[in-house]
Amino acid sequence: MTGTSSRGDSASRLDLFSYGLLGLPLAAGTLPVYLFVPTFYAEELGLGLAAVGAVLFWMRLLDVVSDPVIGWLSDRTTSRFGRRVPWIVLGLPLTAIGMWLLFRPPEDPTLGYLAIASAILYIGWTSLAVPYSAWGAEASPSYNERSRFTAWREGAVVIGTLVAAGIADSGGALAEGLGHLAVATVLGLAIAGALLLFRAPRPQARVSDASDQAAQTPAGWRAGVQLLWANGPFRRLLFAWLLNGVANGLPATLFLLFVTHRLNAPDQTGLFLITYFGISIAGLPFWLWAARRFGKHRAWSGAMIWACGWFALAPFLGPQDLALFAALCVGTGLALGADLALPPSMQADAVDAETARTLNARTGLYFALWGMATKLSLAFAVGIAFPLLDWAGGPEAGGWMLALLYGGVPILFKLAAVALIAGYDLDEAAQRDLRRRIESHAREAV
Repeated sequence: MTGTSSRGDSASRLDLFSYGLLGLPLAAGTLPVYLFVPTFYAEELGLGLAAVGAVLFWMRLLDVVSDPVIGWLSDRTTSRFGRRVPWIVLGLPLTAIGMWLLFRPPEDPTLGYLAIASAILYIGWTSLAVPYSAWGAEASPSYNERSRFTAWREGAVVIGTLVAAGIADSGGALAEGLGHLAVATVLGLAIAGALLLFRAPRPQARVSDASDQAAQTPAGWRAGVQLLWANGPFRRLLFAWLLNGVANGLPATLFLLFVTHRLNAPDQTGLFLITYFGISIAGLPFWLWAARRFGKHRAWSGAMIWACGWFALAPFLGPQDLALFAALCVGTGLALGADLALPPSMQADAVDAETARTLNARTGLYFALWGMATKLSLAFAVGIAFPLLDWAGGPEAGGWMLALLYGGVPILFKLAAVALIAGYDLDEAAQRDLRRRIESHAREAV
């Protein structure tokens, strides 16, 4: 495992591809699990909606709790092969095994089988995803280069989401589709994992080996969380990310219902999804340019405000407004590109704020809390949407509530996120100053 090293703004497209490709098979552990696995086990395998829902809920809680633990352990683990590598090596086979068991169950699986398979998948996925995200943050110390690594990773995740959903729902039996997805995912993890380990730029140490070793001996991950909480830019960014995540989670959760019951166009669902995600990928170069020109936090704020303008159309749309909804998908899809590329890159800059102050290198723990916020935002979106929709009489009788939740409420959450980011002061100049201080500490420690 040799890999290459990337510093400054020197990463080649092969470097970026080698790092980002793993996001594609990793995406199979997200959308298909949410969309297809519950229905498959509850209805086709006969385990029941309530029982399957309860098992997956408790396994998801395990997943949330494991995030900070994995992040803390990832920060403390060192090897002669480089930072983050041991956890990637552990997470790859665990994730592959978990997906294989979950997507290709025996003929008569039990709830216990579902619990074990999903637990293996969630633990493996976290063991892989947390150090993988931290790897991208540490691949370069450059303010703008970090956005490029993030954009390639998240672009691959979007493509992987579409591919995985297409394989799972390819027109045949769901069991057959999930079986094909298991094979494709295992092969994808093997190929992308090998490319990451043997070709991608290695994560760079935050400070010298001596200082970094001293940083790896905190009392525990709880003490690390307390220190992270003292990081003002990180705290502000995390809450903005959580609010924006709820804003994005509401229309994502209600998308199928909105297209089916508000637009009366269920047969157009695939086209709208492809438009939305396709535009998000196509727009990534624009947001990278905007981040270089105006700063990441200003570009992201602009994207959220832009999305609010498009979401304001949703409550007024009806069955005759398919073209307008397609335009809404284009407008909000463009904004999604900024959500994918810029906040995680800003997170890497926020890590520098603590590293310069304390000499601690806790990138894994930072991105573990980031992952927790992502999962919580999705849970909040479901917790808000379905009770209110049920109170209004369901998606058919309560069409006004469906439209309000899809387009109106997200505006409130996004504007709250914009208000938080307005006080975010870690721009390119500030980040360069932090890097100079970190490098000065490193020279003094040699």
